[in-house]
Amino acid sequence: MSAKLKVGIVGGTGMVGQRFVQLLDQHPWFQVTTIAASAGSAGKTYEEAVQGRWKLTGTIPEDVKKIVVLDASKVEEVASQVDFIFCAVDMKKDKIKALEEAYAKTGTPVVSNNSAHRWTPDVPMVIPEINPSHLEVIAAQRKRLGTSTGFIAVKPNCSIQSYVPALHALLDFKPTQVVASTYQAISGAGKNFTDWPEMLDNVIPYIGGEEEKSEQEPLRIWGSVADGQIVKASAPLITTQCIRVPVTDGHLATVFVSFENKPSKEEILQRWSQYKGRPQELGLPSAPKQFITYFEEENRPQTKLDRDIERGMGVSAGRLREDSLYDYKFVGLSHNTLRGAAGGAVLIAELLKAEGYIQAK
Repeated sequence: MSAKLKVGIVGGTGMVGQRFVQLLDQHPWFQVTTIAASAGSAGKTYEEAVQGRWKLTGTIPEDVKKIVVLDASKVEEVASQVDFIFCAVDMKKDKIKALEEAYAKTGTPVVSNNSAHRWTPDVPMVIPEINPSHLEVIAAQRKRLGTSTGFIAVKPNCSIQSYVPALHALLDFKPTQVVASTYQAISGAGKNFTDWPEMLDNVIPYIGGEEEKSEQEPLRIWGSVADGQIVKASAPLITTQCIRVPVTDGHLATVFVSFENKPSKEEILQRWSQYKGRPQELGLPSAPKQFITYFEEENRPQTKLDRDIERGMGVSAGRLREDSLYDYKFVGLSHNTLRGAAGGAVLIAELLKAEGYIQAK
């Protein structure tokens, strides 16, 4: 194929930025050429900037160690060196929105891991296997921003990917009510046990803002494009509880669901096993071959055993059974920093490239 696209990682020194660095090492389509972060890291090599702050297992990839970190606020300088950027900055929401739009207005596509633009009407929030048609809204966004090539696309909250794919495969049966509780790893807060010793032998029954995201973002994922914006779906009704648990990676969900047209258990399992999306059709590099894996064992999926299924890009389910109050209940699991964060954003970028939205400048 042609030369790899030049990629910038804005916010490259944080935990999600580090995951981007790892995932893009030896990527067949993309090459990290630029890393940007806060002014305090600017001017240092990447290796120096993350010294004592590297949070992941495995070492820093050799190809990025000597890249000199740029100041993320110097938009024109960063944008001039890349074909597109991944954004994973840790800033207040209004500043993130302004920064990402500034990059987009330079003609640079922005694939964001941040929540700031998830409810901007003309910004697609995408799980590539579920709502690739929402990319159509980019045309309206480009018109608003005054650019022919730049735009912003975002990934949704990491926790909803533990249960939304399983529900999405069943939309034909019209789910009406969903109750979900998510048990979320500490890496979802950008931390490990060294940073957060209070989480050892502990459970915290609250994650700020997470329940609202978990109840509303699926409806935007299941929404439609109309008049240059995303209109969220009105059903099903979703209520959630989100709980922080002492595991490193992996968000597990317990789900109860009722349907307008109740399927059989065999129909549900068939839908899950056969479900494929646009990434599987296109054979994208990061796409899992099997999107949803069902475990027959009563004690699966388990976070530690199963979070890395399909290189952390697959989702899994188990314990499907009828319920006394709802039609069915089941357990779902996804890897929060792979499928749910950086890996999901890389898959979005692959989809955008394959569909012609991202090209070499």
